[in-house]
Amino acid sequence: MEPYELTITEADTLLAEKKLSSDELTRSCLEQIERTEGAVCSFISLDPELALQAAAEADQRRQRGQGGPLCGIPLSIKDLLCTKDRTTTCGSKMLENFAPPYDATVVEKLNADGAVLVGKAAMDEFAMGSTSENCAYKIPANPWNVDCVAGGSSGGSAASVASGQVLGSLGSDTGGSIRQPAALCGIVGMKPTYGRVSRYGLVAFASSLDQIGPLTRDVTDSALMMQAICGYDRRDSTSVERPVEEYRSFLTEGLKGVRVGVPQEYFPEGLDPEVNQVVMNGAEVLKSAGAEIVEVSIPHIDYCVAVYYLIAPAEASSNLARYDGVAYGFRQAGANDLINMYKDTRSQGFGPEVKRRILIGTYALSSGYYDAYYKKASQVRTLILNDFRRAWESCDLLISPVSPTPAWKKGEKVDDPLAMYLSDIFTLSTNLAGLPGISVPGGFSSSGLPIGIQLQGPHFHEGPLLRCGFNLEKGLNLKRHIPSISV
Repeated sequence: MEPYELTITEADTLLAEKKLSSDELTRSCLEQIERTEGAVCSFISLDPELALQAAAEADQRRQRGQGGPLCGIPLSIKDLLCTKDRTTTCGSKMLENFAPPYDATVVEKLNADGAVLVGKAAMDEFAMGSTSENCAYKIPANPWNVDCVAGGSSGGSAASVASGQVLGSLGSDTGGSIRQPAALCGIVGMKPTYGRVSRYGLVAFASSLDQIGPLTRDVTDSALMMQAICGYDRRDSTSVERPVEEYRSFLTEGLKGVRVGVPQEYFPEGLDPEVNQVVMNGAEVLKSAGAEIVEVSIPHIDYCVAVYYLIAPAEASSNLARYDGVAYGFRQAGANDLINMYKDTRSQGFGPEVKRRILIGTYALSSGYYDAYYKKASQVRTLILNDFRRAWESCDLLISPVSPTPAWKKGEKVDDPLAMYLSDIFTLSTNLAGLPGISVPGGFSSSGLPIGIQLQGPHFHEGPLLRCGFNLEKGLNLKRHIPSISV
C-alpha cells in the first residue's frame, strides 16, 4: 500500500512509530495529485512548497513528542474557508484575487494540530449547487467515473479524498453539500449539529443553515477530525457553548438497545431501486448488530425543497449584497457612475446559478411578498423540526438514502435547475432542523458507482451517530481502495 492510500488513523500510527515521515506522506500525496489532477480537477489552488514546509515542521513536532493525530497529515479544505494571505475564491470570479487577513477558526485548529494543508478544493460558486459544475475555475470529476459529477457543493473536497490526493478534507453543508458528494464519491461525510463547529471565517451562503464538517475515508477518521474542529467560539454568535465529547470513545461494536427509524417518506416510488436496496441492506446490517428497526414518519418532508429554496436564497441575497466592487473582490472596469459600477460588477462577477438564487431570495424578501414566502417557509421549517422531535420519541436515529440516484453524467442536469434541486431532497431536512447527519458508503451500483447511506440523529448526538456509522461500516465490510483514474 502506498502512503497516499492510508487512512488518517493508519498514517498517525505509522508516524508515531517513526515508520513513516510526514515528508514522505506529503510527497506521496503530491505525486498522486500530479498523476490524477488533470482528470479529477479537485483543486482551485495548490501550494506544494508550503505543504512540504508544513510537513517538515510536523516531523520536528513529532520528534519532540508534541504531535497529535492530525500532525503531519495532508488535508484539503473547501475554498470558502478563509486562509490568511492565501487566496479564498469561493469558486467565484467575484473573489478571484481575495486573500483574507485572517484564518477561519477551523483552519486555526488544524494549523495548531500540525496538519498539512495541501490546497483549496474546488466547489460550486458560493456553495450554490449539487454537482460543483457551477465553479468558475474547474469542475471536479467523480474518481470512480470521471465522466460523472463528484457532487456538490463540496465536490472538490470529496474527490480529493476519494482519489487519494489527500487523507481528509473539510467541507461545508448548507443543504447536503458534505453528505451528498461523500455519498457519490464513496467516502464518509459528516454534517455536525448547527452550532457545534465554529463558522467564523466561513464565507456565508445561508447563515442559519451552513455548517462545517469533515470528509474522510472511514468513520474512525471522521470521529478524529470532528474532535479537532468542534468546540465553542465566542467569535461566532451561533456557536453553542457545550463541552466536546470524546468522539472516538463511541466507536464500539454492537447496537443493542438502539432504535433505528426508517422514515417512509424517504423511500418514494421514484427512488432508484439500487439505492433502495443498498439502504435496506444497511438497515439489516444494523439489525444484525443488535439495533431495533422501527417505522417512523416525517410527514412534512415533502415541503423541504420548497422551504429550503426560499430560506436559503433569501439569506444568500442578504449575505451576497456585500459583493459590489467597492471594498474588496472583483470590480468591473469601465462604468461611468456608481450605480452602473454596481450593476456591471455583480452581472460579470457572479455566475448564472448565484444570480438566479439572489433574484429568488430578493423577491421572497421584498415588500408585499415577505409574509407569503419567507415567513411561511420559516413556519413550515418549524413543522419539519417538530416532525423530527416526534420521531425521536420512538427511535434514536434515522436511516435513509443520501441521494435519489448514484452520480450522474456531467451536464445532465445543468439546464434543469428543478431536477438539480430535487437531487438534495433527502438531505435538506437535516439542515432545516439543524440536526447532525452522516453519509457512510453502502455499496455500489451495477455500473460501479458508489451509493451512500444517510444516518440522522437528534441535536448534539454526533457520538451515537458515529457509533452507528462505525457498526454499519464494520457490518458491510466493503473493500476500501482508491479507484484507478486515467488522465
